[in-house]
Amino acid sequence: MSDTTTPAYLKDSAQILTQAGFATSQTWYHGTASGLLDAIMEQGLIQSGDKEYNLKAKQTMTTIGSSFKENKDPVFLTQSKELAYYWAVKTCESRNKYFANDEQPLVLAINLPAELNTTINPDVGAAGMLLAGSDDYLEVLSKIYQDNGLVAPQVDPMTADRMEYLAALGMAYSKQNIAADLLEVVKP
Repeated sequence: MSDTTTPAYLKDSAQILTQAGFATSQTWYHGTASGLLDAIMEQGLIQSGDKEYNLKAKQTMTTIGSSFKENKDPVFLTQSKELAYYWAVKTCESRNKYFANDEQPLVLAINLPAELNTTINPDVGAAGMLLAGSDDYLEVLSKIYQDNGLVAPQVDPMTADRMEYLAALGMAYSKQNIAADLLEVVKP
């Protein structure tokens, strides 16, 4: 498991986490890599947004003779800066490995107007991650619960209510692009 020690200024679980899960508001968070920041601040958060990574993957698959179908992934969000940081670290690991860069993890705050806030959905696509049972996200999530004196959720992907993915696991998405003027880098 990679080092996903969250910097103190991003630790927000004590304020938003209860045994019922993570509270939501009109502020959401997105973890990303520093190499994507200029494009994000110009274009906003767009579905399947890492064009450079997708192009490299397509070129690699074509080179080895395989087909490549680019999926249109939604914009992934969470209500916690801590969880967004986890995803930022993962994004950096992928990009740094693929492009031999030294990008740093960043967390973006997204302040949505009420009408856009209603378009945020629980990410039930995470069921695949839970079924696999080996993803270190669940370990990090469990530690966050334990650090707050709470019992980590045991979400059964086969029977879970879709809202458990949002509340208990902190996983959400938007099928709409999010304009750059709604974004802000979270800083110490």
